[in-house]
Amino acid sequence: MATFESKVPSIDIPTVSITEHVLRHAERLADRAAFIDGPSGRTVTYGALAKQVRCLAGGLKAKGVGPGTTWALMSPNVPEYAVIFHGLAYAGATVTTLNPTYGAEEIAFQLKDSNATAIITVGLFLETAQAAAKEAGIEEIYLIGPGDAPSFSTLMGEPLGAQVKQDLKEDVVVLPYSSGTTGFPKGVMLTHHNLVANVEQTAAHISLKEGEVIFAVLPFFHIYGMQVLMNFGLATGATIVTAPRFDMVQMLELTQKHAITRLFLVPPIVLALAKHPIVDQYDLSSVKQIFSGAAPLGGEIAEAAAERLGCEVAQGYGMTELSPVTHAVADGDYKEGSVGTLVANTQCRLVDPESGQDVGVGDRGEVWVRGPQVMLGYLNNEEATKLTIDDEGWLHTGDIGVVDDDGHFFIVDRLKELIKVKGFQVAPAELEALLINHAEVQDVAVIGVPDESAGELVKAFVVRTPGSAIGEDDVKAFVSDRVATYKQIDLVEFIDAVPKSASGKILRRELRERPQAS
Repeated sequence: MATFESKVPSIDIPTVSITEHVLRHAERLADRAAFIDGPSGRTVTYGALAKQVRCLAGGLKAKGVGPGTTWALMSPNVPEYAVIFHGLAYAGATVTTLNPTYGAEEIAFQLKDSNATAIITVGLFLETAQAAAKEAGIEEIYLIGPGDAPSFSTLMGEPLGAQVKQDLKEDVVVLPYSSGTTGFPKGVMLTHHNLVANVEQTAAHISLKEGEVIFAVLPFFHIYGMQVLMNFGLATGATIVTAPRFDMVQMLELTQKHAITRLFLVPPIVLALAKHPIVDQYDLSSVKQIFSGAAPLGGEIAEAAAERLGCEVAQGYGMTELSPVTHAVADGDYKEGSVGTLVANTQCRLVDPESGQDVGVGDRGEVWVRGPQVMLGYLNNEEATKLTIDDEGWLHTGDIGVVDDDGHFFIVDRLKELIKVKGFQVAPAELEALLINHAEVQDVAVIGVPDESAGELVKAFVVRTPGSAIGEDDVKAFVSDRVATYKQIDLVEFIDAVPKSASGKILRRELRERPQAS
C-alpha cells in the first residue's frame, strides 16, 4: 500500500470546542475588528463578538436549546452569522446551514432530514423560510435585522460562562448538506474536533497572520466559507470583511478601502480579476495572495491573475466531508495546476478504480484521504457512509488525482457524477428526478459541460414522449422555480434514447463525448 504522508510536521489538535478555539484571543484582541460589514461599514470587534456569542448561548440554554437540538441558519454573509453559528455551538446545539437561494421544497427537505426545530434567517428570505417551515412543521422563525418575525436578539440572555459540555469527537456541531459523490443531498456530520483540527491544519499550511484583512464573499453556509474564511479567519485574529453577494465593483472598492491582504475566491472570480478591464481602476497593492478553492483553477488563469495583481495565486483541495481542506499550496510553494501538498496530520492514497491497487508517483488514481478532518458520517444514512468511508477510515473522494515527486497533487478527473457550477455542487440525480415527472419527458440524463466562467454548465439530455413537442424553454421553465439558481438547466438537447449500461446505469461518458455535448 503506497501511502503519501504530509510534509508538514504533525501538529497537536487542541481539545476544545470550535467556539472556544476561534474566540481564544477575543479578550486580548477585544478592540480589534473581527468583522466589517462590507456594504454598511459596520464593525463588530472581537470583544463584542465574544459577548454576543455568550449572551446568545445563555439565552438559548435557558430556552432549553442545547445538545440534541438542531437549528437552521439561512443567511447571506453578515457579521451576525458568526454570532448565531457560535452561539448555538457554545450552547451545545447543532447548526444546519441552509443555502438562502434554495427554493422552499429544497429547504423543507433539509429541515425535515436534519430534524431542525427553528430557523434563523433574514427578511429577504422570510417568505421562502415560512413556506418551508410550514411544510416541515416548524413554528419558530427568527430574523437577523428588520422584518415581519421576531428578531434573533430576543433570544439573548445572561452570558454563558463556559462551553456546554460536548464529546468533541462524537457530538455534531454543524450539519452542512452535500451530495457526496453521487445522489441527493445528505447531512454531513462534522464534530468540534473535525472543525478545530482543520482550522489548525490550514493554519500550519497557510501563514495567515494576526491583523491581516480577508474578504469574505464566499458564503458561510458553504464549508469553504464557513471554515476557511469565518473560523480560520477568527482563529487567526484576522479582520473579516463580509459581502452578502458577489459584486465585482464592490469587491474592488472594499479591497482598496480596507487594504485587504488575502482574497479567498472561486475560479470564476479569479477569472474576472484576470480579465475584467475595471480591475485597473483600483489600487489592489495590499493583496498578497489570492486563494482559490471549491473547483479546479486553470494554470493560465492563475498566472494571468498573479501577474496582473502582482501577488501569489494559490489553490487547495477538499470537500464538505473533509471539513474541508486536505491539500493546499503552501506559501511560496506554487506549482502550476497543483492543488498543493497534504496538510498536516493527513494521509493520502491514490487507488486505481479498476484494479483497486495503489498507484505511485505520476500515475492516476482515485484520491483517498485519512485524517482528523474526516467527517463522522452522513446523517441517518449508514449505507452512503459505508460507500464513502471504508473500514480503515479512508474517505474515497471520487476525484482522480496524480502526485509528482515533490508531493504536489493534481486533480485531473472525477469519478463522481457531481457537476460543479461556480464551486457549488449540482447532483444530476436530483434534477433527473424532477424532470422525469414532466408529463412529456420519457427519459432524461443530466451532465456538466465545461464553461470558462462557471466551471461547468448544467445540460439535460431529454427523450420526449411520443407525439410531444416540448421545447428547450419548457424544460428549463419546469425546474426554474423548484431549485436554486445555480442548479438551473443551462442547455437542453433532445435525443432518441439515453445511453445506459446493462444494469441500467446512465453512461454519462458517452453523453460527454457527443459532439453536441460541448
